Amino acid sequence: MKVPSEAAGERLDRYLATQLGSRAAAERAVEAGALVDGVARVKSFRLSGGEEVEVPNLPEPVPAPPPAEPRIVWEDEHVLVIDKPPGLVVHPGPGHAGGTLVDALAGKIGGGDPTRPGVVHRLDRDTSGLIALARSEEAHARLQELVRERALERGYVALVRGRPRSRTGRIEAPIGRDRSDPTRMSLDTDTPRDAVTHFEVDELWPEYAHLRVHLETGRTHQIRVHLAAVDLPVAGDPVYGVPAPPLERQFLHSSTLAFPHPVTGERVETASDLPEDLAQFLAALPLPRP
Repeated sequence: MKVPSEAAGERLDRYLATQLGSRAAAERAVEAGALVDGVARVKSFRLSGGEEVEVPNLPEPVPAPPPAEPRIVWEDEHVLVIDKPPGLVVHPGPGHAGGTLVDALAGKIGGGDPTRPGVVHRLDRDTSGLIALARSEEAHARLQELVRERALERGYVALVRGRPRSRTGRIEAPIGRDRSDPTRMSLDTDTPRDAVTHFEVDELWPEYAHLRVHLETGRTHQIRVHLAAVDLPVAGDPVYGVPAPPLERQFLHSSTLAFPHPVTGERVETASDLPEDLAQFLAALPLPRP
């Protein structure tokens, strides 16, 4: 498995825990002689990003069949913008050998890591909505630059439990792997990376607030972690949020995506309506709405 750049600075055992699903599995992998670029390393070895990690005797996962192709919102010969349904993993990884968005779009996207062709930013499995994918090396390289330059404008809608203290807010707090649980992201971390999230209140209920959220940075689980940190946990989020039956996933949807075209420079603007499960949950909330 190739270590992504966002894992730079992480300990080997903590990175393996995120990939193998538990700290115990990571410990076993290190004891069995996990290799980093062909060299056995101790569990405290710090990764730089870009290395190849091999775990001896790791069972090969059974590939899943490719899912149906998701809806294409915008496309040309350089870029695709996809409306990802919930429950779909973006690219293969431990525990998800197939059945991913990348599998569904095989032959239509390209550039970058061949195990995750075309991918320059991601959405969590149960977060729905818009994601841009490259179709060539040139487009991939330029889209990566746009991400680094914070020129990829990503807007989300979220339903949170609680009442914001103001109509708008800016959350600036570094995020990294949690010190005690490397399968989670946290503000309590040894590997902090700058993270900034903006939000504004769209609508209020007695127990919930409907927010429009904009990312300035794009760290793993950023919105979910930041909102939980200011006592506004995302409804239905099984890791950082609060249960919200009958909702079966986090109420988080990537609703707008805009960026300068990686080749022509012309502005691309896309939008996605709220999926049926989230729209139905909103419609069932009791009045009044203060």
